[in-house]
Amino acid sequence: MESVVITGSAGLIGSHLCYKYLELGYRVIGIDSLIGGYITNMPDNKNFFYYEQDILDTKELSNVMGIYSPVLVIHCAALAHEGLSVFSPKKIVENIYAGTASVCSASVSNNVPMFINTTSMARYGEGNPPFQEDHIPNPVDPYGLAKLHAEQHLNLMSDIHGIKVFHMVPHNVCGPHQCYSDPFRNVMSIFANLISKDKPVYIYGDGTQKRSFSHVKDCVEAFVTVYNKRDNIESKEVFNIGPSHGTETSIAALANKVAKYFNKTAEINFVPERPREVKNAWVSTDKAENILNYKADTDIEETIRDTVVWMRDQTTRDFDYHIDLEIINDKTPKTWTDRLFNK
Repeated sequence: MESVVITGSAGLIGSHLCYKYLELGYRVIGIDSLIGGYITNMPDNKNFFYYEQDILDTKELSNVMGIYSPVLVIHCAALAHEGLSVFSPKKIVENIYAGTASVCSASVSNNVPMFINTTSMARYGEGNPPFQEDHIPNPVDPYGLAKLHAEQHLNLMSDIHGIKVFHMVPHNVCGPHQCYSDPFRNVMSIFANLISKDKPVYIYGDGTQKRSFSHVKDCVEAFVTVYNKRDNIESKEVFNIGPSHGTETSIAALANKVAKYFNKTAEINFVPERPREVKNAWVSTDKAENILNYKADTDIEETIRDTVVWMRDQTTRDFDYHIDLEIINDKTPKTWTDRLFNK
């Protein structure tokens, strides 16, 4: 039985990939520190093996890979906190860049032939969407910069050591298993958690900023497809995945769409915009459609419904302000400094 290592196995994308590769007949090794995911997200299966590890510990990662000799490493683990990276840059950048380098080193040391990297739409920065893969990257925050440099590091390692690397660019992924107790990310789940408790939602800026939202099941299919087509695709390719342009919605509209599933109307508090927040961000998936024969089929209503229905069946959770703010000044959101989501 061939083995697949998945970092971030308790997170949203990682946990769904664990289930998918078990279904496909692989032995799955999950690695997660449980900083941003729930242990209950992971499979209970005789062919699933979980290791609670920090991805910065290269030696331990290498030891685990040495036991199983994986044919594939999928790197999903990340402190995916784009907005927070402006105020806790050291923590976020170290996790994103050094963490990716660590997982790659362990993979190369164990002769893993293929590495799928989960990167971010933050690589594109500000511009005129829809962003295509050949858009010149222009990150506007430390998170996006770290993601881009992590890609470049992996490409360098591919050139030197021969490991095949692909970069997947999901965006605003939602669905069952999404962390709904993190005050720094996952806007849909933040809204759902607050509305479920009859609390107001907070929107940075005027709420007209637009995003498209991806269902996790659509993203998982893209990861599987790129692995299956690996022999016909050159290393270092980048693929946007999720819904293509034309599906975007404003953040204010999103709040009301989420509230509908609680039979409520969203009470919105508008607060000052966050520094470096991109106004409009969505992508073109034409490349993935042409090369991978991939297309996301799930619309935003189903994505919201699946996210909310799953969350309603889970334990009620307060927001966990689990990452310290490194920079506190007049630009730091009061939702974080004053922990408003728990008020």
